[in-house]
Amino acid sequence: MIEPTASPSQAPSLGVALVALFCISVVVLLILRHYLPLRTTPAFLLVPVFFALWLPASMVLLVPIDLASSAMTDNIDARGIWLDERTLRVSWRITYWLTFALTWFILPILGEYSDSGYREPKAKLLDSLRANAQYYGIVFGSGALGLIYVLISYGHFSESLKSTVMALAYCWGLILVIYLMGHGLVSIPRRLFRNANISGRLRRIQAQAPKIYEKMEDSIVDVEDLELQVAELSRRKGGSASLFQDWIEELADMTNLPESPPGRASILRGSGNPSPLPNVITAKYLAELTRRLVRAKHARSRYVSEWNRLLEDAVKTQAILDSAASKKLDFGRASPHAGFWDRHTIFTPYTRYLFHYHFVPYLQIALAAVLSLASVCIVWSELVKGLFPQLSVIRYSVVHHQVAGKGQVGFAGQVIAALWMVYMCAAALISITEVKVWRGRALVRRNTAHESAFWYASQVARLSVPLTYNFMTFLGVIYRDTVFYDFLGQLINLTPLGKWFDYLFPAFILLPVCATLFGLYGRVKRVVSFGVVDALDNEEEEDDVADRGSSAAFGAWREGRDLIERELNGTLAAVRARRADVVNSSGGGNGRTGRSAPVLSIPRAGQTPTPFGTSPAAGSAATPSRSRRAQANTSTRTVGRAEPLPADEGDDENFFEALGHRVKNTIDTLDTPKWLQDLGQGIKKPKWMGGHEGQSGSGSHNVGRGGGADIRRWFGGGNDEGRIRL
Repeated sequence: MIEPTASPSQAPSLGVALVALFCISVVVLLILRHYLPLRTTPAFLLVPVFFALWLPASMVLLVPIDLASSAMTDNIDARGIWLDERTLRVSWRITYWLTFALTWFILPILGEYSDSGYREPKAKLLDSLRANAQYYGIVFGSGALGLIYVLISYGHFSESLKSTVMALAYCWGLILVIYLMGHGLVSIPRRLFRNANISGRLRRIQAQAPKIYEKMEDSIVDVEDLELQVAELSRRKGGSASLFQDWIEELADMTNLPESPPGRASILRGSGNPSPLPNVITAKYLAELTRRLVRAKHARSRYVSEWNRLLEDAVKTQAILDSAASKKLDFGRASPHAGFWDRHTIFTPYTRYLFHYHFVPYLQIALAAVLSLASVCIVWSELVKGLFPQLSVIRYSVVHHQVAGKGQVGFAGQVIAALWMVYMCAAALISITEVKVWRGRALVRRNTAHESAFWYASQVARLSVPLTYNFMTFLGVIYRDTVFYDFLGQLINLTPLGKWFDYLFPAFILLPVCATLFGLYGRVKRVVSFGVVDALDNEEEEDDVADRGSSAAFGAWREGRDLIERELNGTLAAVRARRADVVNSSGGGNGRTGRSAPVLSIPRAGQTPTPFGTSPAAGSAATPSRSRRAQANTSTRTVGRAEPLPADEGDDENFFEALGHRVKNTIDTLDTPKWLQDLGQGIKKPKWMGGHEGQSGSGSHNVGRGGGADIRRWFGGGNDEGRIRL
């Protein structure tokens, strides 16, 4: 270790470190502003989430400084940015223990607190503690077992408790890091390679459209069902409901239903179905109803945002593809929510065409090639660091100088080390966003749910320490001289089990890498067919559309293409436009409750989602307000849920009826093959079939339109019906 000094040469390094921390703070604030409205978000969410992102980001700065500061050499100028041992130790202690507290205590409790449906803070806190009781039971049980093992192996109690807690937290985080990072190391370069193909990118966007649209409509229907329950509840004035009248009024203010919805008030009671409300209204029931309503509204906001973003991507990609003919590219008027660079540009239509059609694809291919090489180097370093650390590629890219037989990290090595860590963090964090987690958590632009923000922030904090220490083990023996190893590494290597786990377990990174590279998730899902393996196979579904060309994939692509065209032409936007009228008239559904309600990204009435200035088609058909589902009939199937059946019919159809309906719908949507249409070319139709002597088979297209005879009359069919009645 270096000795703490008061050398004046430390002042420039300290100034550079403070400036870097300030830049990190600005970047974290911009990230928070992208996903959360800063003015309306409460401080109990912003402060912990800010530190949960800022502390891991500061580790990217601390690691290169620690590596340069711990080299035993008299050449201080060759160290780059360096700090004394005392400053580094205090920095690591503050960073580690704050991250530990946020990961295991603060963020989980606050996440369940924000997700609780109770009104009073005390009730919300108790509900949060009850929800985390099982989680803490598992954590403390594992800690007790680990403590017994360390006591048996180490034989002392002074450091056993702290070392057990730190080692177990590191091992659990390392398991997640290896799995998520292994997936991301393949996913990031592959995504860049695919996006370089403009036509393939458009096909993947169109193939995703039916799935996203269906989820959006399902979320809208779920919100409507819960709003109907609230409307039914608000009509109860006596009994147990009178004890919670204020709470019920708050729920009514959160909904978007008018005070007297015509034709909707009697749906629950007039449909013949029993009321979904219990006979006795309790606080627990109201809390669960509130929680479900808030979650459903955020889910609706999430899928509406995804659908609007998909439309924008489709329009932009189609414009880039069409610009190949005219050599000019114009995206039209920018969206009001577009970024600064989208609203202000220095490109002309021709230079914009050159940039997006030629330069960007080649840039993506080059970047994908570089990141692919970086992924190979990281995987290789994980495999050889335990047995052959001298073969680590990352070690030679960071340690450039050899002074007195010791490795020395200069400024260039510090920059390269920071870049390695940024890429490893990006690979792990991108995988988190691709995993389908419980409760439908997602990051939504300017409208992320509070519980989702807490959960994602806790995952970032949980992965930061094991990822940081895992990177330092790539550098050979030089990392053993760092302050971070003296603070954490010695406790991890306290027992033989911890030492071997740290060196051998990262070799299992080959499992997620091979599973993602060779499409194992999709194959297992197709074999099992239970939807269990549905976490990281989105890109494999894109493979079906872009590469395999199966009939189902082609049907999804064609269906998505027609769906996007109808949406942009305004034929599917009428329902959401009218829904937006209700949302805008109710002021976002916040009312006077003070709860965080999501803001829908739905256009107002009379407008359609027309990204980049696309003009909507006039004269859209008026659709009844708050329809159960927008019916978008495409060439392959009907997107969306059918209208609810009348009360006397129900949904109790047997297997043969359901099979008959499916076969009929399949046959109705089939197009006549061209070879069958051309089969009768050149064959004359006799007079008794309503033709003329010189009329060929091609005239069959006019049968039933003129006044001639028609064979369908023999079976009772008319000229204009287009059907044969048997």
